[in-house]
Amino acid sequence: MRRWSLRDNSLSIVFGLLLLATLIAQALVGLAGYNQAARTEGLAEIDLWRYVTSSSFAVDVAENWQSEYLQFTLYILLTVWLVQRGSSESKQPEDVGLGDEREQRMGAFAEPDSPAPVRAGGRLASLYSASLTLVMATIFLLSWAAQAVTGRVAYNEERLRDLLDPLSLGAYLLSPDFWGRTLQNWQSELLAVGSMAIFAVFLRQRGSPESKPVGAPHSETG
Repeated sequence: MRRWSLRDNSLSIVFGLLLLATLIAQALVGLAGYNQAARTEGLAEIDLWRYVTSSSFAVDVAENWQSEYLQFTLYILLTVWLVQRGSSESKQPEDVGLGDEREQRMGAFAEPDSPAPVRAGGRLASLYSASLTLVMATIFLLSWAAQAVTGRVAYNEERLRDLLDPLSLGAYLLSPDFWGRTLQNWQSELLAVGSMAIFAVFLRQRGSPESKPVGAPHSETG
């Protein structure tokens, strides 16, 4: 196994740093907006730590995370069976499905350096063969649950300021606030994935694995 290097892991490191930077920026901007609203309503302002541990900040983060993981869960699962001819984001139309063991390097075709669950075979290998979708779906569900819980708290804080009774979790799950937050994020993720699948048929980015070679015909798939 090759030694760990910064260059070999630069993609995940850069995205991790960008994530951290945007979270910090979101916290600062959100705090400013929260305190501006508090001043307008004659309420006490809060500091940064109290804001980032508040339901208002948590629900905004959770609703973004759940939609992103929904996007990847659907994309990973649907591209097993669905294709877009000419797109670099799609398999060849004749390759739909789970693939045979030779192609997937499973069972008798497992290699010495294959992951341990694959070499073990049986149910463990079967579970591992769907592990990416399972993990993505689990994070999506946990993030969505976190959005529901923190969103209810944040929404009830607004209701209490307006002298309205708080909602139970069940009532909040049926409320326009919960579904408005949810659906606006879902539609943006579905738009992004669908657009990428279509744009990749006709447009190119030299050097990117997400793009076909610049000179590849539009009809070339995969």
